[in-house]
Amino acid sequence: MNWSEFGALLDGATRILLVTHVKPDGDAIGSLVALTNMLRARGKAPIPVVDGGMPEFLKFVPGSEQVVGQVPALDYEVMVSLDASDEERTGEAGKEGRGRAWKVVNIDHHPTNTGFGEMQLVDAAAVSTTEVLWNGFTALGWAIPEAVAVPLLVGLVTDTIGFRTSNVTPHTLRVASALAEAGAPLYDIFQKTLISMPFSTVQMWRSALETAELKDRVISATLTLDGLRKAGLSQASDAGGLIGFLISVNEARVAAVFKEVTAGSVEISLRSKPGYDVSGVAFELGGGGHKQASGATVAGTMEEVQQRVLPMLRRIARRKSSAS
Repeated sequence: MNWSEFGALLDGATRILLVTHVKPDGDAIGSLVALTNMLRARGKAPIPVVDGGMPEFLKFVPGSEQVVGQVPALDYEVMVSLDASDEERTGEAGKEGRGRAWKVVNIDHHPTNTGFGEMQLVDAAAVSTTEVLWNGFTALGWAIPEAVAVPLLVGLVTDTIGFRTSNVTPHTLRVASALAEAGAPLYDIFQKTLISMPFSTVQMWRSALETAELKDRVISATLTLDGLRKAGLSQASDAGGLIGFLISVNEARVAAVFKEVTAGSVEISLRSKPGYDVSGVAFELGGGGHKQASGATVAGTMEEVQQRVLPMLRRIARRKSSAS
């Protein structure tokens, strides 16, 4: 990957737009804020944008207050897309940015990345987009201050579920160690991203676990709008912890949470044990992600979506992929 060209591009630009994917997770925000803070340390004034603004649970990340929910009406020399496998995943911010930017840079680690943009810095071997950025920053010889180390470690911790995914390598652990030495508080990041949860999440879990089913090594649970209302919730909170809990079931090879967004739209979170690849199913459904952690939003009623998707997942559970 040509990091020197990337560095020269940003060093020569004055108006830089940074975007990430809709419904951002820790790696999306971690990479967005890390690059924002790095560029600010280098005298730039990038504008980081994500549809809907910062998620509440990640507002502890230093520099997150800079993130806005809409693209300012300016012309940009460069737009950098972070942690998005395709253009659609960047939402309205990406769509607006592509119309205003002279050049688009695609930085990602998803194996389903479509290769969009004029410059691609995509490394499917990396566990997170923040690991891709760390590799790039070090290749460029850019020093990593604490304000950059913290969001980089947030992405590393969250996308590996606390270094528990099968793609974690000795290099990943060395990166985590270097970031901790640079001032990133590993314990605090674990607590705030993987362990702590509001009581509303417990209520959401209770509603979903009543629907849990295990069939042909696929475990699934459902979050309907009606079930949420009965639980006293107006909308579903983050289901990431729930899907992680379901895939821990011994008999399961694949896990799915079906979350009703509207009466005609269902968001699906997918997880799998090592050796079982759910990314292809997510991609076929218009989503994306990793072999062991993927997702998509599908049009249709809950019943229609489940009848379509569950057989696909059962086929995955019956056969191991050639590489985990």
